[in-house]
Amino acid sequence: MIIKSLLDLDYYKLTMAQVAWRHFFHRVPVTYSFTNRTQKVRLADHIAEADLRRELDAARELRFTPKELGYLSRLGPFQPDFLQFLRTFTLPPYDLALTDGQFRIEVSGPWHEAIFWETLILSIVNELYYASLTTGPDATSGRSRLCLAHLEGWRRLDEKIRRLEQHPDIRFIEFGTRRRFSRAWQEMAAVKLATRIPQQMIGTSNVDLARRLGLQPIGTFAHEMFMVFSGIYRGAGYSGFFADEDEAIRSSHNAVLQCWWRNYGEALSIALTDTFGTGFFFRDFTPEQAAKWRGLRQDSGDPFVFGETAIEFYRNLGIDPRTKTIVFSDGLDLDLIESLQAVFGSRIKTAFGWGTNLTNDCGPDPLSLVVKVTGVNGYPTVKLSDNLAKAMGPSDEVEHFKRIFGYEGGTNEECRY
Repeated sequence: MIIKSLLDLDYYKLTMAQVAWRHFFHRVPVTYSFTNRTQKVRLADHIAEADLRRELDAARELRFTPKELGYLSRLGPFQPDFLQFLRTFTLPPYDLALTDGQFRIEVSGPWHEAIFWETLILSIVNELYYASLTTGPDATSGRSRLCLAHLEGWRRLDEKIRRLEQHPDIRFIEFGTRRRFSRAWQEMAAVKLATRIPQQMIGTSNVDLARRLGLQPIGTFAHEMFMVFSGIYRGAGYSGFFADEDEAIRSSHNAVLQCWWRNYGEALSIALTDTFGTGFFFRDFTPEQAAKWRGLRQDSGDPFVFGETAIEFYRNLGIDPRTKTIVFSDGLDLDLIESLQAVFGSRIKTAFGWGTNLTNDCGPDPLSLVVKVTGVNGYPTVKLSDNLAKAMGPSDEVEHFKRIFGYEGGTNEECRY
């Protein structure tokens, strides 16, 4: 089994699931869909459908254990009613099909149940793919291809650590669960990083690793909060409170921020900015919210432009940017991390959500795989992003949402990860 614990997921799946459960949002029907953005790789040429089904079915057999629930209760944010729900939770059914060499995986169901599949599906597909590339002996050396991949991974990780030791002001979070080389490799890398540079690796997004290794689990919320709320507010039950449907959709953005603050307050107040374009976010983020929230997460577009814009935004409100944090999390490698730290490290607090390049840098090229919410309450969902290559949704709906949110454009660059 690739997935051995239901905690082998990103922390933000739990924090978002609790919001869905504790409010009536848990009755909202949603659909999540898997997409391989690296279209040149035909996944079905590498992964047998039977193997993929076996792993997905095995994940559905898992349950949260008493020890795991005890751990969650000690973390602080999770309430007894939500933990009681988790005691009997099972992953909902999935739908798997094969089309032109690519897998179509969809999960539909109540939001508070379907939400748990995202990182599990991604971890399973990734590991099966890289296992196919590293099975058997290397044709040149005769050595195990998996062994050679691990040796190359160790070499690259050692080099990263040596460079990081020269920059003790760089702080990062291990964000690599969704696109890791394998579960075992992610754990080995996390142990080595936490041992060698514990003051710089401030935590991990993976809850199971955090529990077993004594690390800090870190995460807040993802794009799906805004995407799901747009579908909720678009429905008749909410749109009736607004002048028209477009206003209802536009109002859903700040409703996410308000709902999140009511549930978690300052402790988990890092806001993701790019779902409907960072330009709109800064117009919608009130001065009171800017003063209260700890900071922002950048996940698309030009990170240097974003950093300058954020600093100017805070200064214009009379807020010292040095009291706020930017978490950079878009396709990071160490060169980019060092450059961003050099430009912004003395001007605003920085942290780096370092994923694919940290836990999937063993030689084979990484894939760009995503699982996103694609339907809510019968409506298609949209993510605009600050990089239009990451935009998601039917083309007419994407244009509709651009008008609603006054989308000002952004980059259009191939998704690296």
